[in-house]
Amino acid sequence: MADTIQRVQYFYTEVPDKPGEGARILGALKEGGVNLVAFTGFPRARRAQLDFIGADRDALRAAAKKAKIKLVGPRTGFLIQGEDRIGAVAEILSKLAEAKINVTAVEAVAAGEGRYGAILWVKPRDVNKAAKVLEAA
Repeated sequence: MADTIQRVQYFYTEVPDKPGEGARILGALKEGGVNLVAFTGFPRARRAQLDFIGADRDALRAAAKKAKIKLVGPRTGFLIQGEDRIGAVAEILSKLAEAKINVTAVEAVAAGEGRYGAILWVKPRDVNKAAKVLEAA
């Protein structure tokens, strides 16, 4: 089975880097009925950045607005899903490297039952080229 790679739009917010902030934001999105396809959080300076890929972009925006969460975006990334195998992510990164596309960030995880998933970001100027190289939907 081939990997599925799709161009996705994500939004992010910045919060204080302290216990409970991620739970507070995710709780507000849950209350708003938002189905997240992907979520990641990481420290940024003295704050934390939380990135969201929602199944429904409008629902994500509406829930964030209701909860007074300031979202930045949309920005573009790639959602990758496929059959777990040795070197799956290495194959994707190699294609981008051969095309001289620098990857800004990547997160990948084995999803169980022989599947894996990843989120990948490139610079905005490289999005179209990366989509072509990766044959993204």
